[in-house]
Amino acid sequence: MSRLTPAKKTMLWLQSAGCGGCTMSLLCAEDPPLLDALDDFGIDCLWHPTISEESGAEVVALLEAIAEGRQKLDILCFEGSVVRGPADTGGFHMLAGTGKPMLHWLRRLAPKARDVVAVGTCAAFGGVTSAGANPSDACGLQYDGNLPGGALGAEFRSLSGNPVINVAGCPTHPNWVVEALMMLAEDGIGPDDLDRLSRPRFYADHLVHHGCSRNEYYEYKASAHHLSELGCMMENLGCLGTQAHGDCNTRSWNGEGSCTSGGYPCINCTAPEFEEPGRVFTETPKIGGVPIGLPTDMPKAWFIALASLSRAATPERLRANATADRIVSPPSIKSTNRR
Repeated sequence: MSRLTPAKKTMLWLQSAGCGGCTMSLLCAEDPPLLDALDDFGIDCLWHPTISEESGAEVVALLEAIAEGRQKLDILCFEGSVVRGPADTGGFHMLAGTGKPMLHWLRRLAPKARDVVAVGTCAAFGGVTSAGANPSDACGLQYDGNLPGGALGAEFRSLSGNPVINVAGCPTHPNWVVEALMMLAEDGIGPDDLDRLSRPRFYADHLVHHGCSRNEYYEYKASAHHLSELGCMMENLGCLGTQAHGDCNTRSWNGEGSCTSGGYPCINCTAPEFEEPGRVFTETPKIGGVPIGLPTDMPKAWFIALASLSRAATPERLRANATADRIVSPPSIKSTNRR
């Protein structure tokens, strides 16, 4: 007797107001690569604007078939913010060839999907495209910045019972997206697997600080003053790695990188309204010499006390290297044999 092959999960990917950077990041996925992952986990990509051959009338017919219930849709992925202007008509962003706004298609297709995934911080919270005066009234699928609501409304739930799943990041780590899709293929994401901002906990329960290559400098508060230096960037250069949710330093990008290992401070791009921090990204605001943004869950008094002790105990090696652009004082050679 032959075994029944499980039906494939179907996925549709739409791109709205944004730079397309999340797709560019996704195409760099490795271990497994994107197309291998989709095939291995039985996901049928109905259409993606970059990797699919279909265009024009074929795509319009597909959208209509989904909207009318003639084509099953398991996963709706949406990249880029949703343009609501002018006056909630969505007319500032028409979906080419359909004569209708992208906002119309989102609101028509989302209720048909088993799960809806906001790919990137623009789709999740509004992101860069909602910054400033925001004349296009751009927002996320289910959030407008920090506020629940967005284009679909705070009460929206997909057919699975999940809210919009916010795979936030600017851009998203390719494996965050691939892993979320693999879990959805196995019906492996429920409300308890999402954090308070509906980000998947498999990466959002971590901090960027975890695994940072500069952690030894952080422990002793041996701080850099310029971007070219090796020390911790929290105290002077605006790094938010101790507060930002993401496993960027334990799940390296493209096999080996992250923002902090590349010499740039974490700007907390997985969070709502990261794009408008009210300061220069590479400067740390302080009151009385104490950074305003302290590490997650750390009381200010404890931070001040520990920072003072740490500085007093800073090895001269770290003090010298923290403000240098290369290792100028190597670790001493010490026997670890127990005698």
